[in-house]
Amino acid sequence: MFSQYFGHYLLNRGYITSEQLKDALELQKSVHVKLGVLAVDEGYMTPLQVEETHLKQTQMDKRFGEIAIELGFLTNDQLEGMLTAQKQNHLLLAQALVDREYMTIEQFSLALNEYKNENSLSDDKFEAIKNGDIEVLVENLVHIETTSLKELYRDYLSLFMKNLIRFIDDQVYLEAYNSEQEVNKECFVHQEITGQTPLFTAISSNTEIFLKIASIYAEEELTEVNELAAASVSEFLNLHNGIFLVNMSNKDIELNMKPQNFSQNTFVDGIQQGNIFTVHLSKGSFNIILSENPELIQISSTEEAEVVK
Repeated sequence: MFSQYFGHYLLNRGYITSEQLKDALELQKSVHVKLGVLAVDEGYMTPLQVEETHLKQTQMDKRFGEIAIELGFLTNDQLEGMLTAQKQNHLLLAQALVDREYMTIEQFSLALNEYKNENSLSDDKFEAIKNGDIEVLVENLVHIETTSLKELYRDYLSLFMKNLIRFIDDQVYLEAYNSEQEVNKECFVHQEITGQTPLFTAISSNTEIFLKIASIYAEEELTEVNELAAASVSEFLNLHNGIFLVNMSNKDIELNMKPQNFSQNTFVDGIQQGNIFTVHLSKGSFNIILSENPELIQISSTEEAEVVK
């Protein structure tokens, strides 16, 4: 995941172009093999065991390797060996950029140090980020002073990014919303979390990216925003929120969910800029919207239909 973050840093600083970044990330994918594929290739797991492990990931916030070990499909030594085989993401990006002659290794190294200094990262945090620690990456994007609220947003968004990687797209990049960006509400799915720490949650996007997310999650090509497309994206949000509730319950915070709702051409009042985040996938971008004050949110739409789990 660090490749997407640092790649966009290089793009924003003018080190590379958007076309070069896209090319480097595509090249990197050819050498970054997923653990399930590695496990089958090594003879450690069968395809059916990989499928069972992936299914378990829809029910809990754990990594593929952790679940496979719990199910008795892998040993710790086997997992460690495969993780080493995957290599570090930032080195894969460096190799791709150097191979394409978009940057020299010296330029890449200098840019890494600039990134570390500009974000005031300690050595430990920098190593964690380079190794793909999503929580540390997300924490730097949440500009909220209240500690408990910052932790709530960090935990929610970190899990959201993990679930996007698990179920939708492994090329994911999250950034804080800025006023120059536009929140497109052609397609809008929202769900309210109730209890000790209430939270309004929503996915907001244009029709094109909405259909791409829906198609991937439904595992079939969808070309129009129909009931199946709406139900697909709604169910992804519901699945994510369900796992989030399990995580919070493990912290002795009991929460519940209301049914998810889908609407088109939506008008939303009560959302502050700090509650909006932009998610970039390989196929396009959308917004994730959060608010700790669901009672202040007002939603109106010309077309609205409730999508019940």
